[in-house]
Amino acid sequence: MRDLFLIGPDGDKQPLAPETAGAKAAELWRMAQLGLSVPPAFVLSARLCGPINRGEDDAEHTFEQCLGKGISYLERATGRGFGDTRRPLLVSVRSGAARSMPGMLETVLDVGLNAQTVHGLIRLTGNPRLAWDSYRRFVQGFAEVVWGMAAAPFAARLAAVKREEAVTHDAELDPEALEHLATSYRTIAAEMGGEVFLDNPVTQLNAAAQAVYRSWEAEKARAYRIINGLDDLSGTAVTVQAMVFGNGGGRSGAGVAFTRNPATGAKELYADFLSDAQGEDIVSGRRLPSDWNMLATKLPEVAIALARGAEQLEREFRDMQDIEFTVEDGKLYFLQARAGKRTPRAALKIAVDLVREGLINKAEAIRRVGDIDPDSTIMARFAGAAKAIAAATPASLGVATGRVAFDSARAALIAERGDPVILVRPETSTSDILGLNRAAGILTAVGSRTAHAAVVARQLGKVCLVGCPALAIDAERRAATIAGQALCEGDWLSLDGESGEIYLAKRDILREPPHAELAAIKAWKAECAGRAT
Repeated sequence: MRDLFLIGPDGDKQPLAPETAGAKAAELWRMAQLGLSVPPAFVLSARLCGPINRGEDDAEHTFEQCLGKGISYLERATGRGFGDTRRPLLVSVRSGAARSMPGMLETVLDVGLNAQTVHGLIRLTGNPRLAWDSYRRFVQGFAEVVWGMAAAPFAARLAAVKREEAVTHDAELDPEALEHLATSYRTIAAEMGGEVFLDNPVTQLNAAAQAVYRSWEAEKARAYRIINGLDDLSGTAVTVQAMVFGNGGGRSGAGVAFTRNPATGAKELYADFLSDAQGEDIVSGRRLPSDWNMLATKLPEVAIALARGAEQLEREFRDMQDIEFTVEDGKLYFLQARAGKRTPRAALKIAVDLVREGLINKAEAIRRVGDIDPDSTIMARFAGAAKAIAAATPASLGVATGRVAFDSARAALIAERGDPVILVRPETSTSDILGLNRAAGILTAVGSRTAHAAVVARQLGKVCLVGCPALAIDAERRAATIAGQALCEGDWLSLDGESGEIYLAKRDILREPPHAELAAIKAWKAECAGRAT
């Protein structure tokens, strides 16, 4: 069996199988075949995941051979050299299981940068800010994913540099400040890791790919597979793709788009975009992005191309798509497309609408919604009127009322007592998967509606509000304030996923089922049953 697959010019001519190449790579191949702009990539088989994690010699030999052949392919496809000091090839190293696991597995970006190639990137792009920003991102990303280091020391150093430079956002740091930041990050990594930072690009790539394979066994990934019934999956593939840079200035950025509203099912492009950013900035939930309207205003040609590509992908895959994209100096690149996670109510509406649009037949619609509990599609609203204390961005619809918990362990304790839980966090994180599963609702101080944890919350049918500017959390004291009022663990909090309003009280809930969609599915089931008899 093959363990190396190629995507792009002179790549594989036959479709890639999700079971071996991963769903992400299989859909990358299809996007490339559709003529969409996809950076070239190669894929290491999911078949190697278990043997690599067990340290089997034969698998490690195959792994190293495939990495070498794959990099040679990318060098030919891009005209750049991996480790070259004048035209350096940089790559991202991503996961890809046969079934989507948003945010549960690891990614390392900008692999191939070191003290020499960063100057080559400056020569190649003419953009020293891009080069030093990418280098400091690589150092931190590599240290966290490969060596398991905490993010806190890097965050503290970044905060200190921003204070010294009297700026508010990372994007305001000039090239000199970013160069100093990258150098200090190397020092932090060396001190924390107890080893000299890896300067050999080949060694970097080997370590990053092994770390992605290892992430299959991480606690959050195991928990996600148990919760979603994915125990039959054997491992993740590794996709190595030529980098495109969203952190190159005002005409660059990164975004996530759903071809339909994943909370309601409405047929509308649902997109978040961060200018001058890389993809991890938006899917991590650490920054608050702008929406589709800003992208359409700032980069109208990109917005048009994205809308056309989104429609093309939805018709090709015959389902609502979750798309990750990067804009590099005004050029749109598609990095991922997959069936989008959605609330149960949205799943019902989308299935009915796709039949009416002629994309799927009635039997397929029934299959797609067959496992949905009708109770989970009920639209809930609060009874009576009340005064909201604050508001945030809705990421998943419905209403929820429960007692506040600031972490997954406390959420479990409250749930075991029989009370509903509202998980209150500084930002959305897939590390909170057990707390997300326990909670009735999630509220965060920062983050985006398309961040991986918000995506998971929708899939689980949880109410989710993100980016609440009135919320301040003191993690050490396990306390918070919201609009200046104290918020303690165990307090009652209510979230409205429709309006985004937040109430510092317990509220009664009224429920209403989606009669039209349920009636359509019921009629189709009767029709299909009649044909079978």
